[in-house]
Amino acid sequence: MMKSSIAIGLLALVMVIGACGGDKTEGTPKEKKNVEARKMGDLKIAFYNQDSLKVHFEYYREQDSLVTKKQLSFQNEVQRRTTELQNYLISNDEKARNGLLSQNEIMQVQQAAQQKEATLMQFQQTEGAKIEEEVYNKLESIGNKIENFAKKYCEENGIDILLIYAKGGQINFINDAMDVTEDFTTYLNDQQAALEAEIAK
Repeated sequence: MMKSSIAIGLLALVMVIGACGGDKTEGTPKEKKNVEARKMGDLKIAFYNQDSLKVHFEYYREQDSLVTKKQLSFQNEVQRRTTELQNYLISNDEKARNGLLSQNEIMQVQQAAQQKEATLMQFQQTEGAKIEEEVYNKLESIGNKIENFAKKYCEENGIDILLIYAKGGQINFINDAMDVTEDFTTYLNDQQAALEAEIAK
């Protein structure tokens, strides 16, 4: 079936590098959390763990849950229709073997079975495509939010480069001292909550 899960799709963002330093504004800085990141010359680099973020970023979990429910519902409906078609064929095959169907009735059964099969295939293609499109749109929405919030996070914390660490990704090893996963996830949740509160006004 489909591998269309936000969790799989989000792996396409395996190595997003946000150069967020930009121009530093002068004046009284906002109160900043103690972000554990290491200076490399004038460069401040940090990373977050993608797997952990997918578990603890509430908006991500909500969207993933919605899509997963639709995928499950779709798969159940395909299975129901497939079983219905199989039962129809088995039932009429048994009638034909017992001589309970005329040649004309057998032809009608065959035509009906072909129509049911065509309808099932059309349903799989049409509804499957809708779900894939929804997964893509939700993935894009999540990616955009993370990208936008990451830029603000970096600017507020003086981070020049924010990396994504994912198992099997392009980063083989990175020092734990640069890990801002927990703080960044909290920041994402706070930003999303503030955004939803603003929209609700």
